[in-house]
Amino acid sequence: MFDFLDMDALLGAFWVTVKLTVYSAIGALIWGTLLAGMRVSPVPLMRAVGTAYVNLVRNIPLTVVILFASLGLYSTLGVALGADVTDEINFRLSVLGLIAYTAAFVCEALRSGINTVPVGQAEAARALGLSFTQVLRLIILPQAFRSVINPLANVLIALTKNTTVASVIGVAEAAYLMKEWIETYAALLPIVTIFALGFICLTLPTGLILGWVSKKVAVKR
Repeated sequence: MFDFLDMDALLGAFWVTVKLTVYSAIGALIWGTLLAGMRVSPVPLMRAVGTAYVNLVRNIPLTVVILFASLGLYSTLGVALGADVTDEINFRLSVLGLIAYTAAFVCEALRSGINTVPVGQAEAARALGLSFTQVLRLIILPQAFRSVINPLANVLIALTKNTTVASVIGVAEAAYLMKEWIETYAALLPIVTIFALGFICLTLPTGLILGWVSKKVAVKR
């Protein structure tokens, strides 16, 4: 029943999934934080750009974003992100697409956290002569991050599952290997079960750990 099972290939595919998740999560957190800062900025142009980006990207399917990264950036414009091997190029383009897409959701989660910080704190900081960037960095964002760990955990779990879309441009992650095995072996149920359990092993601990962290660092109001 499990004659198809190749543990080296399975672990290798899930390792690619983990790398996609980690690199994309770091990039999305950085870009999403910048977008959140733009959305609450006192500069109208920055607010407009941040709002337009979030509303546009959130309403585009992730598959389209990944395909644009591959066909638009690489095939049309020749953007290879410093790689010269096809597999590495596809991997980096997938990370870029996942960052661009996930950052919009990170931004909205952070913006909801920023809105929970009492306005009086920002006004007091500005009265002391701090700039908008200093207020955001020193006072607002530290509290906002502590209040949105659960929403960010949900975004991270969604990102882990969204890495399966990278298979459409040939990234050899878990979903790509699952598709190959299904096409090769007549064992649909065992194959799907194994990969489903693999994703549960990745996402369930993430939710539990970040949920515990959220309780520990919650802002007391």
